[in-house]
Formats: sequence, C-alpha cells, structure tokens
Amino acid sequence: MNTKKNQLTPLAGMTLEDLYEVVKELEMPRFTAKQLAEWIYQKKVKTFDEMLNISKANRQRLAQEYCVGLNYPAESLRSADGTVKYLFDVGDGKAIETVYIPDEDRSTLCISSQKGCRMNCYFCMTGRQGYHGNLTANQIINQVLSVPQSDQLTNVVFMGMGEPLDNLEEVMRVIAILTEPWGLGWSPKRVTVSTVGKKPELKTLVEKTNVHIAVSVHNAVREERQSLMPLEKIYQIKDVLEMLGHYDFAHQRRLSVEYIMWQWFNDDIAHADALREILPNEHVRVNLIRYHKIPEIPKLRTSSDERMTQFRDYLNAHGVICTIRRSRGEDIGAACGMLAGRVNPEKEK
Repeated sequence: MNTKKNQLTPLAGMTLEDLYEVVKELEMPRFTAKQLAEWIYQKKVKTFDEMLNISKANRQRLAQEYCVGLNYPAESLRSADGTVKYLFDVGDGKAIETVYIPDEDRSTLCISSQKGCRMNCYFCMTGRQGYHGNLTANQIINQVLSVPQSDQLTNVVFMGMGEPLDNLEEVMRVIAILTEPWGLGWSPKRVTVSTVGKKPELKTLVEKTNVHIAVSVHNAVREERQSLMPLEKIYQIKDVLEMLGHYDFAHQRRLSVEYIMWQWFNDDIAHADALREILPNEHVRVNLIRYHKIPEIPKLRTSSDERMTQFRDYLNAHGVICTIRRSRGEDIGAACGMLAGRVNPEKEK
C-alpha cells in the first residue's frame, strides 16, 4: 500500500476494512486492526510506541511501512469571542484552516475538505484563491483528532475550505470514521455537511448517510444566484431542493438552507418570497448569515440588522423556521466565507 519510496503511509483516515488489509499484508492477527482503530480514533495517539497492547515486534513492523499520521496544527489565532482558527500544513507549500467555535453547551469544529475550491463563488475567499487539490481522508480527520479541544467536540460541520461533495469519496470515509463504532462512534446527527448544490453527489450522501445537510442558497432568483455561484448553471437550486424534498427531514435529521444577506441585493421581501417558493416543505430551516466583507469585492455590502430582522420575521410569519446566525470569529478572518489558508513562506523561497 506504500506507493512512494521512503514515504510512510498514514493509518489515520483508513476505515476498519482498510486496516484489516494492512494487518493482513503484514501477516498480523486480524484483531490488530480493531486495536489500531481504537488507538488512533478513540485514544488519539500519535506514535506506535504508545499502542501498548500490540506487540513490540508488530509495532516495529508497522513503523517500517506506516505512520499514525496525526499532526498538530502549525499555528492558531484566537478571537475576542473565543473562536479559535487553526492552520494545518497539508504539504506542497499549502495550508488549510479549521475553526473551533465554543458556544455554551456546544463545541463545534468547522473543518475543510479541499485546498481551495473550484466552485468559484464570487463572495468567498476560499473560492477566489482557486483550487489546489482535494484533501485526503487523513488530512480531513486529522483536523478533528489533532485540535487541542478534540475531546470536547459536540459537533463537526463540513463548512470550511472547499466543497465537500467535490471530494465525496474522502468525505464519506471521514463520516464513517466519525460515526462507526470502531471510530469515534458519534451519532450522525452530530455531523453536518454543507454544499452549494452538487446534485448527484448530494443524492448519494443523503441516501448513504444520516448526517444533517446544509445547502448554500444565498439567492433564490436563478439569474442573480448564477452571477455569484457558477454551479447554478449546471444544477439549479430549485431542482436540488425539490430532490431533497423526497427524503425524510421531518424527524431528527435536519435540512437547512444557508442564506448570506447583502444589502439591496437579496434582502427584501420579494427575495424572501422567492426563497419560500423553492423550499420543498415546512421542515426546512433557514439560517440568515451576515456577509463578512473580503478584499477586492467593494460592490457587495452587508445587509443591515433591520433588514435581516424584517426578512426573518416575514419568513417566520409565513410558516418558515428562520433564524439569524450569530457571527463568530470575524476579527481573525474565521467567519463564514473568510477562510483561505496560506502558502508556507518557506516553500516559496
């Protein structure tokens, strides 16, 4: 399984079936795979030497071909509101960002799935930096297992850098690690995957997992949404939401719509009505999000509190569950749409 000479293959990011293949290849007992999963995903160790119920000889054999593959963040930045942004080195001079958001009885980690993003949404820092590749399951789960608050987490949201459904295979592996008994053993209701609307991949995600779904709509008028979000040309958001209406989100599983608000662009009652028209049923929740200004986009302005409140109250009065999401981490560039990562200066020399 080691494809590059002198490069150790990380075990973190592998499913239990993958680990069975590893121990089979190394002629170790089959139960060693479950021991590895427990040490990596539940005890979060970073070296084979810590895996004391595996024989020393087998630990040495593992170390010849593999590494655990968990690495601490390279840097961190703390907001005045308690939010913490972490920078992870993902090789080739690239870095990604992860955001820890504490909130009373909840501790949420917003994780990234790609280096940059190819969706090219006009208002998003990640999209404007371009696409530099998918993260591996190892690089994604490492964010969860290696932040200092790992043991305190109550929720994980795939809302960081990248479009998760543009990297569906690796994201599905991470969801399995988060939710299967041999992994972290979380309820799928502790995981939310956000998407701008990649319809075929979204259908797969909904049918093969029970995680919460968040769809980034931001504008229900097709021509206007298309001007900001090029994927609208391929998958119309009304069709995406219509498809989701055929699945059960009436009970514990949640379907939400994310709606960034820009003054005089999408924050009037006509746009509220347009949004109502494409919601498939009364079970969809709408989250209104303040626009967080990013460089080079002077024409987009944040909607006023008054207009956001009017928009929310209008939707609630017409049977739509709608809330205004509290902005977190804006002072450190950690709020919605602001994540970018950065190139390691040492790699640029």
